[in-house]
Amino acid sequence: MKKSTLTLTIFFGLFSILYAQKYFPDKGNWEVKSPAELGLNPDKIQEAINFAIEHESDANPNLKIAHYESAFGREPFGFPIGPMKIRGAATGLIIYKGYVVGQWGDPNRVDLTFSVAKSFLSTTAGLAVEEGLIKSEKDLVYPYMAPIYPYEPAKLMINKADHFEDEDTFELFNTEHNRTITWDHLLRQTSDWEGSLWGKPDWADRPREGVQEKRIRPQTVPGSVYEYNDTRVNVLALALMNVWRKPLPVVLKSKIMDPIGASDTWRWTGYENSFVIIDGQIMQSVSGGSHWGGGMMLSAWDQARFGYLTLNDGKWNDKQLIPISWIEKSKTPTPANPGYGFMNYFLNNGQKFIPAAPSSAFAHIGAGTNMIYVDQENDLVIVARWIPNADKNELVRLVLESLNK
Repeated sequence: MKKSTLTLTIFFGLFSILYAQKYFPDKGNWEVKSPAELGLNPDKIQEAINFAIEHESDANPNLKIAHYESAFGREPFGFPIGPMKIRGAATGLIIYKGYVVGQWGDPNRVDLTFSVAKSFLSTTAGLAVEEGLIKSEKDLVYPYMAPIYPYEPAKLMINKADHFEDEDTFELFNTEHNRTITWDHLLRQTSDWEGSLWGKPDWADRPREGVQEKRIRPQTVPGSVYEYNDTRVNVLALALMNVWRKPLPVVLKSKIMDPIGASDTWRWTGYENSFVIIDGQIMQSVSGGSHWGGGMMLSAWDQARFGYLTLNDGKWNDKQLIPISWIEKSKTPTPANPGYGFMNYFLNNGQKFIPAAPSSAFAHIGAGTNMIYVDQENDLVIVARWIPNADKNELVRLVLESLNK
């Protein structure tokens, strides 16, 4: 055997042994180790925990009130149409080399996680590609779409003679512009999809330039401009449900959440009016965030499990749950916004997003702030809930300082 071949064989053999020894928690049981056991500075870990507790968000814990006190509540059609719940106190977990080395608040409490739901949504897109339901994320979306048949029981009471000219179905991609949109554009929030879904027009979401200006401006070429827009995220959710022909929470449960040992307490919901009929079954199309209510409700433990899955490139124990290629694409910068990959992977290129963290780190971020910080370089996951966005860097900095005694 050649020396180079022997060296590679030994390297990959050692790598396999080390990886096989990597710890993955069983359902309902995540092993705790003291910071000192893993060579961390206990005082710095405690300082980080104290910082997170002392810097809890000052937004109203009643998320409906918080919504109406924010800019979201002042948007056109800004009223919630999905469930919200009163949030808990500042909560979090620090996972180092797979073990819990710090926690605060109530990690068992189920709370909304806002736009972190988008990372679960983009995962179901990756699984659809893996299953062959979507040939490539570069494909145009409209050839995959059937007419949408909304479930609207209120229409049973109308006089059908007065509405016989009305459409009974609707199309998601029936305009000249929308027919040029790919799955990749939707995943990167660069589609500029035009239309209205679940009573929320695309122009009504964060019209910073002004409502009139946003309504009349021409649509941009897909892929050219990044715009964070939850109407378009919900378009992706409905499009994916049409491809899967089953509710996305069902897909997520069987493909991801059960295999990683998530609890039975998480729920992914949509809106009061986001029901459609597919194959004779009434299905709810989920929300990709909680901008108008709905979205993912889960515990900090379940957030940490998903973060740990992405830390390990989509692998859990010996099973590749998310293709490595999809994880890499998720972390590939979006040309129109180099700090964003697939939703909702926020990248740290040039250390612009979290200056204290390595450039290779990334985070799943939602309002609140809800953060799942993923640091492959340091084998570290931090879950922080209900911390002001401006304070997330300091929390990460304190935890990283604990690595150097």
